[in-house]
Amino acid sequence: MPSSVQRPRIRKSPAARRAEIVDAAATVALAEGLECVTLRRIGDELGVRPGLISHYFPSAEDLVAEAFGSAASGELDALLPEEPAGADPVERLARFLARTDGGPYDAISRLWINARHLSRYRPVLRDRVAAQEAAWRGRLEGVILEGVACGAFRTPDPAATTMQILVVLDGLGAHANTDSGDRPAAVTRMALTTAERELGLAEGALTRTADRPD
Repeated sequence: MPSSVQRPRIRKSPAARRAEIVDAAATVALAEGLECVTLRRIGDELGVRPGLISHYFPSAEDLVAEAFGSAASGELDALLPEEPAGADPVERLARFLARTDGGPYDAISRLWINARHLSRYRPVLRDRVAAQEAAWRGRLEGVILEGVACGAFRTPDPAATTMQILVVLDGLGAHANTDSGDRPAAVTRMALTTAERELGLAEGALTRTADRPD
């Protein structure tokens, strides 16, 4: 016989419920695009009414921006995680560039393409895109500055070098929707060769470092 004792409902804290909503929205954004992030859709994903979603995000625009910010922040932490003081900057840069080549990175590249396009019409999203771009520049420039300080890198303008590397990565990522996978090796390596040239490293230095076993 089925038990007549009802299990107590566990009420999630506001912080936990909000985080759950953002995680679900980020997952939908990565898989299907930011246009699919709606209050109703996220409610369906979580098995709750849209009214609960709107309690935390009265505007769908706020949820879209938060979904993008969550996904982009997660990407940055996965590709270029914070490291304790003294971590080898050459190794950090090499691992970062190695992680930007492949299917998982293509998914987030598509999301960036999507977000930048929509941000033309959505001010809240535009502000979030700008904030994420600044976070990327800050994290990468920090690694380059550490390398300059310890003599591993040589560049007269770390900020400009940072932007050059990111522009190349953005250019390669812009083809994520149409790339057939038959790029010439010289094109695939453009971010690596740019970084090596602008930071005074020997050709192939970053590839050899990335290929070393952990």
